[in-house]
Amino acid sequence: MIFAAGLGTRLRPITNDRPKALVELNGKSFLQRSIEFIQKFGYNDLIINIHHFGDKVLEHLEKHDNFGANITISDERDELLETGGGLKKASHFLEKSEHFLLFNVDILTDIDLEKLLSLHQKSQSIATLAVRQRTSSRYLLFNDKMQLDGWRNVKTGEYKFVSNKPCRVSPYAFSGVHILSPKIFNHIKKDGKFSIIDLYLKVAKIQKISAYDHSDSLWMDLGTHETLAKAEKIIKPS
Repeated sequence: MIFAAGLGTRLRPITNDRPKALVELNGKSFLQRSIEFIQKFGYNDLIINIHHFGDKVLEHLEKHDNFGANITISDERDELLETGGGLKKASHFLEKSEHFLLFNVDILTDIDLEKLLSLHQKSQSIATLAVRQRTSSRYLLFNDKMQLDGWRNVKTGEYKFVSNKPCRVSPYAFSGVHILSPKIFNHIKKDGKFSIIDLYLKVAKIQKISAYDHSDSLWMDLGTHETLAKAEKIIKPS
């Protein structure tokens, strides 16, 4: 599933007339780059959520014959559901899979999705989150077995811990790429809009949620003018 419903407020005025997913990086939309990247690893049955200027996303996909992918749309134009709510709305598409990939549309990365999947399968985790060591305002906290044990907001000082007596934990920033077992749907009790991080912290009390550290690979958040300009210097024009 590609999460493509974001408003892209940090990219205004570019996103005044288009969704964030259709902002271009050297001739290709974020959405096209995301689809083509995950296709390299064999993911071709995709569900994409839409909200802001959703009609334009549909037109973009139709114009390009879905970039050769089998695409289903999860329509959130009535209400933007955040990652947790968006995942639940798309459960009908994902729940029969052995595993599935979630991928944010506004990132640029060369992460090895095969290695991510391999770790997920070996660890027998309900979810495996791609993380890296980078500066962030919020961190996921992992124990010495690289299993999720908490969350911290650097700006507010807020902490949330999974265990009652947390051991030494290491902070990692989440990369917006994760592989999940459909068993995750057994733990979703909320409706409407909610955070997937809150869901993970709840589930981690009873199920294993692991980290895949890809600090050695390329990763960029394309959600600001500054980072988009940096990415344009790295990626060759199409």
